[in-house]
This record gives sequence, C-alpha cells and structure tokens, in this order.
Amino acid sequence: MLSADPFYRDDYAGAREGFLAAARRAGARLERLPLEARGPDGQALGIDIAWLGADSPRRLVLHSSGVHGVEGFAGSAVQRAILAAPPALAADQALVFAHVLNPYGMAWLRRANEHNVDLNRNCLTDDGGWRGAPAGYRTLDPLLNPPSPPRPDGFYLRAVAAVLRYGFGTVRQAVAGGQYDYPRGLFYGGAQLEEGPSRYRDWIRAHLGGVEALAAIDVHTGLGPWGHGSQFEESAGRPGAESAGYAVRGGMIAAVRAWLPGARVRAVTQEFGTYSSLRVLHALREENRWHFYGRADLAHPSKSRLRAALCPASPAWRRAVLTQGIELAARACTWRVDEIPPAAGENRPAAGGGA
Repeated sequence: MLSADPFYRDDYAGAREGFLAAARRAGARLERLPLEARGPDGQALGIDIAWLGADSPRRLVLHSSGVHGVEGFAGSAVQRAILAAPPALAADQALVFAHVLNPYGMAWLRRANEHNVDLNRNCLTDDGGWRGAPAGYRTLDPLLNPPSPPRPDGFYLRAVAAVLRYGFGTVRQAVAGGQYDYPRGLFYGGAQLEEGPSRYRDWIRAHLGGVEALAAIDVHTGLGPWGHGSQFEESAGRPGAESAGYAVRGGMIAAVRAWLPGARVRAVTQEFGTYSSLRVLHALREENRWHFYGRADLAHPSKSRLRAALCPASPAWRRAVLTQGIELAARACTWRVDEIPPAAGENRPAAGGGA
C-alpha cells in the first residue's frame, strides 16, 4: 500500500524543497518564474517548472498544482509521487510540472494571492472584462464577507436559510462563479491579469508553442465526495468552466487553450473531495476575515482549519489522493493525438497518434 508520509509537507517551503529534490532525482530540467510577493519570513516566492522528456515534443502533459494556494499541499504531494516513479514517455513526448501556481496563497495558508485574487477566476479570455458580480452574490455579501474578525455569528443557520430560500444550485453559482466588484470578498477575480498568471502565460507561449497536442491536468481539493478525485473536463467554445454544476469565469486551465490557439488541448480539473461545501466555505470565510480584520498572521486557528479543510490529515484520504493523482497522470501520458479535441478552426482528421 502506498504510504503518504514521504510526500506531504506542512508548509510551502518544505513542499517546494521536496518537489525540487524529487525533480532532480528524476532527471528533470528545472526553471523558476520569480514573483514579487514574499512569504511569511520574507522569503522569495515563485512558480517552479520541472520538465521531463523531449525538448521539442509533439505531445505534452502539463500537470499543475496550487492555483488556489492552500490547496497546493495535496497537489504538490501528487506531483512528488509522480516524480518518484515517472510514467514512460514516448520519444515525441514530454511531462511538465508547474508546482504551486499561487505560492503566496500556499505560504500564507490562503486560497487567494497577495491581492486577494482568486487566480482561478482571474484568467479571463472572454469580452466581459474584470468587472461585475452575480446578483445573488450581492445579496449574500453580508453572509460571505462580514467586516469583522472571526467570531461565532450563526453562519450555518444563515447559510441553510439562504439555500432554502434561493435553492442550492442558485446559491452555489452566485457564490463560486466568480465576482469582480468586492476586492475583500471571497472568489474575487481581480481587476487585471495578476503577475503569476501573466508570467505563467508568457512561459507557456514561449515554450509550448510548438506542441501539437496538450493534456492539461490541474489539481484542486475541497469539492465532492470524501477522497474521490472527480474529473471535470473543459470543453472548447464555452465561456466558463463547468465544475460540478456551476460555471466559472476566468479559469486558468481553460485559459491554456486560449494561450495556445494552434494546439489541440484536453483540459481536466482533478478535484479531490474533503468535507461538506458549507464547512469548506466557512473555513474560507473565517480565514478571509482574519486576513482583513485580524492580524493576518499564521498563528490564528482559522489558518490551520483552512489547511485541514482542504488537505485533511487522514492517512486514508491522503493515500487515495496520491493513488488517483498518479493514475490520471499516467493515463494522460497514453492519450493519443486523436483523443485530444482539434484546435480552433481545425477540421481535418488528426494524424495518427502514438501510444
């Protein structure tokens, strides 16, 4: 049975150190995209890239973690586990890891970045711009974003009342779809493309422009049945990513397709369930209150509770995440070119793909 202990770390620095060590042992080529944000001890932060396989691949698997910061503890562990025994690659293939796309959020135990931006609502490729909020979000703002430090205030009763009044699907879409009018609120998509996504976009364009077929896997936690890795596939031509019944504007994995218009892209979000939606939302809410209306340090219980809500300490949960994460990455490496949707404007049959 796979042991989870060697792969999980309790802080960003330890997770990064473990990832780099695993990448070096696997013979990966390493690159770092430095960011201006700093960690709790003033340490420099950045996005680490590890590249295995062909220098100029026809097919590529792009595996990313930590776009939601604190969710990166599980995603980082999955990446280390894959690197411990990488899948076999064809001569025309590469496997690339983007380790923790939001290192500020992981280092500070936040879901958002240093500007409170949800980077998975920030990568807009439609014409709507970084503005607007669902009408339902405005209604729920007092419940979601109270301007006070964490304290008991009847959240669960008020949340259940809102669900009973408006319906679960309506509330879920209003809360999680993404909003651009409340800079201190949850699921804030920002006012412009943030530094991290911008650096990542530029790297993708510079290094992956010649790839014919790309399979992108982005690891998340917090949604769905306990320990189950749900897979939500992004379809071309949709303005938002549909994830378990709600549409998201500005999703990063969806933006990869727009950033590589000449490539066939199959984009999959792998989401590992933890606790109930209300419990996870409450943990996000209380950490956000501490960040804006408390001292914002790491010592407050809201920080550790959020980490626990998104990366439970249960050995069984952690093993399940690793097993399913390894399996999906290995399977993606076997996808043929003709299993990847055609690029925009491409109607011809795909050339024969390799195993």
